[in-house]
Formats: sequence, structure tokens, C-alpha cells
Amino acid sequence: MEKSATFSIEDLKSYREGKRLEVKSAKGGLPNSLWETYSAFANSDGGVIVLGVKEREDGSLLIEGLKDAHKLLKDFLNMVNNRQKVSSNILTDSMVKIEECEGKDVIVIRVPRAERTTRPVYVGCDPRSGSYRRNGEGDYHCSLDEVSLMIRDSSLVSDDSTLLTQLDYSVLCPETIRAYRNIFNLTHQNHLWNQEDDMMFMRRIGAMREDKETGKFCPTGAGLLMFGYEYEISAVYPNYFLDYQENRTNGINARWTDRITCQTGDWSGNVFDFLLKVIPKLQADLKVPFVLKGNLRQDDTPVHKAVREAMINMVTNADFHGRRGVVVNKDAEGFKFANPGTMRVSLSDAIQDNSSDPRNGTILKMLAMVEYGERAGSGLHRIFHTWETVYHCKPTMETTASGGVDRTILRLSFEGHQPDTEAMRRLYDDPEAITFGELGTQESTPESKRKGENTQENGGGTQESTTDKGNNTQETPASTQENMQEKVLSTQEKILSLLRTNPSLTLAEVASRLGITRDGVKKAADKMRADGRLVREGSTKAGHWIVKE
Repeated sequence: MEKSATFSIEDLKSYREGKRLEVKSAKGGLPNSLWETYSAFANSDGGVIVLGVKEREDGSLLIEGLKDAHKLLKDFLNMVNNRQKVSSNILTDSMVKIEECEGKDVIVIRVPRAERTTRPVYVGCDPRSGSYRRNGEGDYHCSLDEVSLMIRDSSLVSDDSTLLTQLDYSVLCPETIRAYRNIFNLTHQNHLWNQEDDMMFMRRIGAMREDKETGKFCPTGAGLLMFGYEYEISAVYPNYFLDYQENRTNGINARWTDRITCQTGDWSGNVFDFLLKVIPKLQADLKVPFVLKGNLRQDDTPVHKAVREAMINMVTNADFHGRRGVVVNKDAEGFKFANPGTMRVSLSDAIQDNSSDPRNGTILKMLAMVEYGERAGSGLHRIFHTWETVYHCKPTMETTASGGVDRTILRLSFEGHQPDTEAMRRLYDDPEAITFGELGTQESTPESKRKGENTQENGGGTQESTTDKGNNTQETPASTQENMQEKVLSTQEKILSLLRTNPSLTLAEVASRLGITRDGVKKAADKMRADGRLVREGSTKAGHWIVKE
């Protein structure tokens, strides 16, 4: 039976045992393995157990029937309610029935996926020895890591809201706090919190809280992960690891053309700075139509938002206690986002039904405050819808438990397709007000645009096509020129505001924080440098900016 299929007793003989179906002969009464399967289905995605059916050697099913199905059903109901036998009864009356198949009685037990507050569902009295999960090969005994994750997830309180009473404000990175506040100031210019000092601001957003016993203000898990130094984070989360890999090659001399990890020591290594560094790199080569809404250019396309949402989904659902860390891959085929831990709702619910139960709810709240990610539970649904609409191929999402380590993996692949810009238009809030121009990337240079060059991805390579300049030349009305000039000045002021407080930012980081393309930031910076308003001292990577007042 396929995972997505609805079980039908009439079709029983056409099924095979698998991830969602288990049959048992039960000739000698209720088998002990029944409870292992009950636990496994409850702790996975649910499934159906049929008593009175035998699996043949070739995998086909033989309907044997039960001699006294009513007695066996009564025995089952008594035992499923016995806490010495199994930790929880998650079944309703309608989920356990005697049904007839080929004139013989069988018992059908439809086991749902247990709510996370009930997991793990385990056999006996010890979750460490009695918890099971289901995979394609049958029931397996959960590792201690898997049991620990289910126990943490069963709490009604978000794991990242835990107060770290052994730490204080000194473990947080001032530069990261300043970067976050710069974006907050830009998105909430008249907010009362902008007048608070840094420590009070951290309390306002949930990064710190008072320890009621000592009266000391301490970081929360979310505060440490978002704003702490890597070495401080690792002391609390020993398996903490962030990794970005770009264009990895195959073969003996495998390497990355670009890689960022949290352990290099030349940056904070926290989650927020990781997002600021990685999101611009993910978005840098996306094809960006020249989009105007009214007289203003729209650089943040639905595809850019989908990639950003994928990053936010990854970190807000990551189990930072889990092994193997957060890993982001980018290559010519697309993107892969992998994080420790499974989704806390079923994948089908998360993707199709707009269900949301983030593991790190406080981090999600902090990111939503600076307009990174949404809180309506529509993130994954929107990612899948956008990608299918624009690239005509479906993203994939899976959970794995290899070696007893849970991981969730989201893949956004191009499958050789170019973006469908007409389809993309329909994803804007007001598609009729949108004007699309030629397709390019964020990294396109002004010179290449003047020449009408358009670089397009084609599998792993690129190709250049020349457009007739005359066909794209339009006169710009004076009112439009004035509006565009106002937008340029606004962009320049935003850039200067950021660089005044954090002169070490790169142009890519400025672009990410302002939601502007890197090309747009570079144009504005070049203009301000020519006007003498902005000076760069030192190298591209190690230098800093000087704002001339």
C-alpha cells in the first residue's frame, strides 16, 4: 500500500506490506510484535495493522481469518488501555473494527500519527527501550537521539524559549545585535523599541528573560542561537554546526568553489549572521526579470522570496541538539536545505494544508519582526506553489533517520528549466500592475545591460544572446525620471545608514539586509563614491567603509 493511498479491505489482496501496512496471522492470539508495530506507526506517519492475514514468502497476502475475532478484539482493547503494556491509547472506537474479507473475519486497526505531545508512544514502561519507528523495511528500535528528540518535542513550550540561567548578556555578539537592530529600524521606523538600549531590546524580542529565582537576566536558547558566538553556542548545543557549500565538484579532488561554516572564527558563527551571509549567495544567480510596479523597480521576486523562505523554514525547524548540523547546498541543478530533526507535523500536512508547528518558535518570531519569513504557516505551501508555477517542476521534501539521526531535506531543483516569467507575474499581489522586462541575474552589470546581453542558465553552463537595442528603447517621461531619482536617493540614504553603524559590511550583506539586489546596491555605492559621500579603505574582504557627512 502506498503512503498516500487510502486503505480498502476489498483491495487487501492487492497490497504488500510496507511503510504503512503490516499484517499478522494472530492464530495464537495477539502477537507481541503487534505492540512494536503500534508504537512504530504512532511515532512515524501512521499505518494499518490487519490481524488474520499472513504474508507469503513472495510477499503476497493470504487471508486466513480469525476463529474468534470478537474475543481477540476485546483482548486488544483491554491491553491498549493498559499503561503497563503501552504508554498511550491514541485510537478512537472507529479506528478498530472487525471487517469481512473473502467471507472471513479480520481485525483492522488504523493507527494514526500520534500528536507530538503524546510521543514517543512506547511499549512497556521505559521510552528508551520501548520506542519504535517505521521505515520501508519494517519496525526498528529508536536510538537514544530519536527518543530524546521526541521527548523534547512533546513539550508545549518552544524548545528555543528555554532560559539559559548559567549565561549572561556577555555571550551575545554586539555586531549581530547591531545588524538586527539596523534592519528592525528600517522596517519599523517609528517603533518605541528603537529607543531602548540593546539589553532591553533583547528582552523585548525574546532573546533574554529574567530568572525568577535570582533576578538575573539571561539569554534564551533563541537569543543564544541568533546572537551568540559560536563557541558559546557549542557549549550549550554540542552538535551545533552551520555549513554552506556552493558548486561542489565530484571525484577524488572534491572541493567547493565557495564554503561558509560557523567554525572558522572570523565571524560570529550564529544563526542570524549565517542567514545574512548565505541568502545573498543563494539569490545571486537567480534569473530576475526587470519588473516595474508603477514607476518603481521590484527586485524581490516570488522566487527570491521562496529561496529565503526555504532558509527560514530550515533554521526554524532545525533540532540544534541533533547531529550533522544545518547544511545548505547550491549548484547548477538547484538548492538543497538539510537540517537535523523531522517536521513536527506530517510532511503532507506541512506542504498541502498550511500547517505549521515550528520547533524554534521564538526564532521564527524574531525573524518575522524583521520581515524574514512568515508566521501564518504558509511558508512551505508557498515555496512549493511558487517553484512549481515558475519552474514547472515540483520541489521534494523528505525525512530520513539514517544511523538513528533524524534529518529533513528540502530540494529546489531547476531540472533544466528556465523560469516562466509570465507564470511568475501571476504570483504578484497585483499582476495587472506589473510590467516585465528582459531576464537577467542580480549580478548582471550595467554595461552588459546597455549592450543587451542576457545570460541564461542551461543546465550547468551559460549562453549569451544579443537583443536588438532598438526594440527596447523607450523614452522616460519627466515624472518617471523624478520618481526614479527619488528612489535612488532613498536607496543611498538606507545604505549610508547601515554603513554608519557597521562599516565592515560587504555590498552583498547590505543588499540582503535592505532587500535590494546586489547590482542595485553596487550602482548606488559607485555613485556615492564618485560624489565623495562614501570611501572604501582596505581590501574588498578585510576593508571598511567611511561615510562622509
